[in-house]
Amino acid sequence: MDNIYLTIYQDFVEQIEQGRLPVNTRLPSENELAKMYDTSRETVRKALNLLSQNGYIHKIKGKGSFVLHVNKLDFPISGLISFKELAAKMGKQSKTHVISLVLTKPSIYIASQLNISRSEEIWRVIRVREIGGEKIILDKDHFRQRIIPPLSKEICEDSIYEYLEQTLDNKISFAKKIITIEETTEEDRKHLDHNGYPVIVVVRNYVYLDNNTLFQYTESRHRPDKFRFVDFARRPSYK
Repeated sequence: MDNIYLTIYQDFVEQIEQGRLPVNTRLPSENELAKMYDTSRETVRKALNLLSQNGYIHKIKGKGSFVLHVNKLDFPISGLISFKELAAKMGKQSKTHVISLVLTKPSIYIASQLNISRSEEIWRVIRVREIGGEKIILDKDHFRQRIIPPLSKEICEDSIYEYLEQTLDNKISFAKKIITIEETTEEDRKHLDHNGYPVIVVVRNYVYLDNNTLFQYTESRHRPDKFRFVDFARRPSYK
């Protein structure tokens, strides 16, 4: 049957989505699947490639095909939302661990990202975000101290955005985001439940107040199997 690869694909999609094939389960080899479905290895390979393309499995050369997380968390690319708001929207149990909070002078790099002089003080906040019992985001925040004069560990554990808007009466307006895929670092491995992934998704945020003041530069490092980055795009009219 010409579309038997779709049958194989759909069989595994159902098993993975229903939890009958847990994360990191190794699928049968191409030869084993060919015998199971009474078809060719080429047909099996086509089904496995489709599963890989759609994020259900990860194929490792010389080792086989392994089931990935399919219940990924939607991270809005174009939206500007705090971790607390994101976790509440997803209905997931979450926790923020504050690794460090210091008031300091910026490095040359950070000063250039915030477009400030190195004499201006900043808050450097490093936080680990835990969702569903797993530490999957490492946030490295840099805030201009003149925008957020007092900052405490308790505020960082809760929501800096909520504090900024509701207590300090500043309105956060927009952000520029740059998303890259980079090699996992020793710092990532130290703070995150990285599960051996060789790469990590890095989102760099430049966040502005409604008066166009750039007040925050953040490097947010996400475990790649836990998120899908979503956006809505409309093609412009050329009439």
